Amino acid sequence: MTTIASGTDTLTQNALTVLQPGFSGTTAPDWLLRRLGEGLASVALFGRNVSTPEQVAALTAQLRAEREDVLVAIDEEGGDVTRLEVRTGSSFPGNHALGAVDDVGLTRAVAAELGRRLADCGVNFNWAPSADVNSNPDNPVIGVRSFGASTDLVARHTAAYVTGMQSAGVATCTKHFPGHGDTGIDSHHAVPRIDVDASVLAERDLVPFRAAIAAGSRAVMSAHILAPALDPDRPATLSRRILTDLLRGELGYEGLIVTDGIEMRAISGTYGIERGSALAIAAGADAICVGGGLCDEDTVRRLSDALVDAVRSGELPEERLADAADRVRALSRWTAANRPDARTAGAPDEEVGLRAARRALRVTATEGFGPVTEPPFVAAFTPVANIAVGDETPWGVAAELRRLLPGTETGSFTGPDAGQGALAAAGTRRIVAVVRDEHRHPWMAAALDTLLAARPDTVVVEMGVPRAEPRGSFHLATYGAARVCGRAAAEAVAGA
Repeated sequence: MTTIASGTDTLTQNALTVLQPGFSGTTAPDWLLRRLGEGLASVALFGRNVSTPEQVAALTAQLRAEREDVLVAIDEEGGDVTRLEVRTGSSFPGNHALGAVDDVGLTRAVAAELGRRLADCGVNFNWAPSADVNSNPDNPVIGVRSFGASTDLVARHTAAYVTGMQSAGVATCTKHFPGHGDTGIDSHHAVPRIDVDASVLAERDLVPFRAAIAAGSRAVMSAHILAPALDPDRPATLSRRILTDLLRGELGYEGLIVTDGIEMRAISGTYGIERGSALAIAAGADAICVGGGLCDEDTVRRLSDALVDAVRSGELPEERLADAADRVRALSRWTAANRPDARTAGAPDEEVGLRAARRALRVTATEGFGPVTEPPFVAAFTPVANIAVGDETPWGVAAELRRLLPGTETGSFTGPDAGQGALAAAGTRRIVAVVRDEHRHPWMAAALDTLLAARPDTVVVEMGVPRAEPRGSFHLATYGAARVCGRAAAEAVAGA
């Protein structure tokens, strides 16, 4: 293990310590290992860094050979947002499906098993769960990542998730404070604004974060959103009023505060990543998440230099940076102290995700419906994926139906001619139409209109937020697009 280079001054070490950067490839590049020796304390993994669990375990071992106490972070919510299973789809349903079941014991068990798998790969810090109350049904970035639209439901399942995940020795990072649920803009692209009174935020959006704090969440992630009732000038990530006065002061939170990706346009497009990072630490953040799109050594150098320069110019108090670095080190100590022990760990529950997906499934059938017994045509009406979910992960029911009904064919359709295109491609086969958030996409609703007018026996599978009225001869709501959700739906369609 390399010790921190003696030639690296304390200020630079602290600046490196508060960064959580990503990188390219499935092995650690030389520059990353060198930076770990100079003071970098955290490394972020994304889908580009993952091929198999065994490969991830080898990668994290490589990182720990350089710095034993490194925090290895990942954005593994389960459900639609998966990095560990980015090529196959998740073995666990996401928050919305768990909220639909509303069994906190099940949520705790799912989080514990997901945490166990992360720990087995050497990951000890998860940027999850999402504690956002999805109060805006047209929200383009939260949706099925939320447990639901009920504050109380979101609060109790957030607490259960935190408890379950941390029982496996993986620190949780509850997000996106003070709540990203009532937004109509994705902060990956611009600054969302929530125009409600402070009392509404307190009674609706902050409640799940209070529950997470009470459950012992080791970290909280800030949102790049503007909430004028709390701070009319700066988004939460850069707001001392929100991070220090509210989260630290009023809510009494003592753990690590992490920013959402600093390269997201809500920050990079308005302040720039260098100034944004300095402002975030000054406001009360302790760690800067970066690397979703920027994942090279130059980015680490730019940000660490910016923090050092901000201290030297007086914009960022040196003691604030030192305090932030100390909080990162404190989380490293917690993960080391809570590292799983094979002798005391509980038995794995490999099927808990599938059981949860099956329980979440909601079926509405018209009279006279029978299972699909011949290979159907699966028409996937595919929206543009939001950046948090990405477009690398497969979704739908075609693969699972093909397993149950060999010969099943499929096609992907989008835009104003999607319905006619699906009809032409299906021929005489029965159609299984797969949609994702039909209520948010007029072209998708129109495509279903076209299909159902011509083929009323069409089966409809909604794999997003099931806000539109059920229709078709057989309607299934999966509450998410994880692989296990597709399997549960396929089993119901085929009567398996």
